[in-house]
Amino acid sequence: MNKPDKKGKIKYRKSEVIAGYCFLAPSFLLFFTFMLIPIFMGFYISLTNYNGFKQMDFIGFKNYISMFSDGYFLVSLKNNVLYTLGTVPLTIIFALLLAVAVNTGIRGANLFKTFYFFPYITSSVAVGIIWTLLFNPKVGPINNFLRSVGMPEESLPGWLLSTTGALPAVMIVSIWKMAGYYMIIFLAGLQGINKELYEAAEVDGAGRLTKFFRITLPLLSPTTFMILILSVINSFQVFDLINIMTEGGPGRATNVLVYRIYQEGFEYMKFGYASAEAYFLFAIILVITIIQFVGEKYWVHSGD
Repeated sequence: MNKPDKKGKIKYRKSEVIAGYCFLAPSFLLFFTFMLIPIFMGFYISLTNYNGFKQMDFIGFKNYISMFSDGYFLVSLKNNVLYTLGTVPLTIIFALLLAVAVNTGIRGANLFKTFYFFPYITSSVAVGIIWTLLFNPKVGPINNFLRSVGMPEESLPGWLLSTTGALPAVMIVSIWKMAGYYMIIFLAGLQGINKELYEAAEVDGAGRLTKFFRITLPLLSPTTFMILILSVINSFQVFDLINIMTEGGPGRATNVLVYRIYQEGFEYMKFGYASAEAYFLFAIILVITIIQFVGEKYWVHSGD
């Protein structure tokens, strides 16, 4: 057994060090092969006009400059920002309310958790197809219900066939699909709160709302912070529901950044331009995440 020296450091035999590096080598090799090298190659491609066939011609930052005069790209960016502003806060609020409801010990809590978690593990293809049928403005169950309660035909929403209703419809599906996942994370945070704090608050005469806003929310702030980062990143990476339900339409109404990158790269074969858009998306996510970490100290409480 290796013993620490006078400075408290443990010195390992050369054979042990070599064995350690040998165990780490496969992981590092896979990381360099499938992560690090593609990252640098992707950035280099973003500086070229590569289309998948001809030789790469280096054009510098022309692709990045062209993005800001590309109306389609700007619309996709705008749609993505609207999607993020709509889905992130509503998903967090809905997930928190579900977690609080389950944590109160209501009858059938386990079934309740399964019911709301199931959409998250369900295939996005299946979810997209089912909700497309539900949103059908002519024969869909949602509009049929609205007709049954007396809504005039001309006032019925067009949902996925409407330029104003398509993006909100996709947002509804996203919130419904992701809320169960974040509910489980919130539930873990709620169960980690010391119950004695609630008992002490009750002794002082605090009601449910007071306990929620003065105890639950502050002590859940680290969990909320993590969910906020995850949900923002996921919102800027949305693709599957858009691809299945609307294909970016009608018109440009639901075209978002990742779907636009897919179109530029795999439909128009403009891999250089698509790579530039991808790295611009990475920069957006990086900046937002840094801002969130900087702001963490102002509203996240450790509970110590």
